[in-house]
Amino acid sequence: MAQSQLVTALRDLLGAKLVAYLGKVKETRAVRQWAEGTRTINNDTDVERLRIAYRAARLIAERDTPAVAQTWFQGLNPILDDRPPALLLREGELSDVGPKVLAAARQFATVG
Repeated sequence: MAQSQLVTALRDLLGAKLVAYLGKVKETRAVRQWAEGTRTINNDTDVERLRIAYRAARLIAERDTPAVAQTWFQGLNPILDDRPPALLLREGELSDVGPKVLAAARQFATVG
């Protein structure tokens, strides 16, 4: 999936503000430009963070709604030691937190 497709799909699920937060940018204009393909994400780690977020959001949205996925990303998660998944993805080491966030999303999608 190309960067522009990834960002568009993730923005549709989580909204531009949350994608900007996950992408470590301050303005939603950058998200729009990524989606349009007029600006690229130059850091491979940022791209991977968005890919993991997309996978987790899709798991939840397939079972529920994008609004539930948005709330899940921002809310305290007991599986993640009461930390929000979005915060972990943004601030944590992806090789460590990425699999944990995906596992928590899988569990939420399965159990609710």
